[in-house]
Amino acid sequence: MSIQGGCLCKAVRYESQAEPVITRVCWCRVCQFVAAGNATVNVFFRTESFSTHGETGDFRSFADSGNIIHRQFCRQCGTPLFTSAEARPHVIGVRAGTLDDPDLVQPAMTIWTSSAPRWACIAESIPRVERQPPPLA
Repeated sequence: MSIQGGCLCKAVRYESQAEPVITRVCWCRVCQFVAAGNATVNVFFRTESFSTHGETGDFRSFADSGNIIHRQFCRQCGTPLFTSAEARPHVIGVRAGTLDDPDLVQPAMTIWTSSAPRWACIAESIPRVERQPPPLA
């Protein structure tokens, strides 16, 4: 199996040779900045089966969970692409909107609902977690 995607201008492409571990919607305040006021939808893959091609920029920050996070984006068009925590180098989060076929995934939970604005659209059909769920194994 091959799951592929990339940025708006096609300067960065990526591929996973394995199924996603999980897909989560995140309403933490940092993700709201990254998504310009909305939540981010992150598809997590194991890094051992994941490859990227093209030049990305990196923004290092502290997540609401306290983890040091790296958020990578295309240097050419600015598309947010990846997120990774230094504490969990075995997984990489990919912005679902950058998948060639975003219908391949379905969010399994919504996290950091305690940080969501009153007007947030949060699916009632999937589990909700007020803050950070347990780390991915």
